[in-house]
Amino acid sequence: MEDLELGIDTIKRRSEGLLKFTESYRSLNKITKLDLTKILVRNLFESLSNLMRPTLEKKNIELEIILRDPMLAIEADINLIEQVLINLVVNAIEAIKDREEPRITLTGEIQSNNKIVVKVSDNGLGMPPELLEKIFIPFFSTKKTGSGIGLSLCKQIMLLHKGNIQAQSTEGLGSAFVMTFGTIIESKVALPN
Repeated sequence: MEDLELGIDTIKRRSEGLLKFTESYRSLNKITKLDLTKILVRNLFESLSNLMRPTLEKKNIELEIILRDPMLAIEADINLIEQVLINLVVNAIEAIKDREEPRITLTGEIQSNNKIVVKVSDNGLGMPPELLEKIFIPFFSTKKTGSGIGLSLCKQIMLLHKGNIQAQSTEGLGSAFVMTFGTIIESKVALPN
């Protein structure tokens, strides 16, 4: 009887694991169409700051925003790009949880090649090079409860935007996730009232 119960429990756990895997895989492949609009990067940062403020204050994390051009804009699907930024900030919060002065920095700038870069960086523990190579692989996770689709989804969303996302990290100093968008958009964006 014990063997039967153990077998049933194992089958149940594997079934639940397969269901979770299937749901994760479906969400990874569901996004195919973008609803593109011109978005001010400062509005993205403000929205993200407002959303994450309670968590950041509770964990005593400083959020720094660096944006030299307040009219810097990208053409993007706001819901998807906000999801990418939320995911990157949540990951950064996890990375800095053991730091004495935890800090996350959001940066928006234009590179010399006229590409727009949005960066989320932290002063966390950083990652070793061998881990850095794997973080965008679907279902790879360093977290015990992680599904491993968060960064894969971020990569897919950026590729759909004809952009890219890359990670830079130095062990002991922190990490940065760099989102690169296409060329500059005219700064004639409708400002919210």
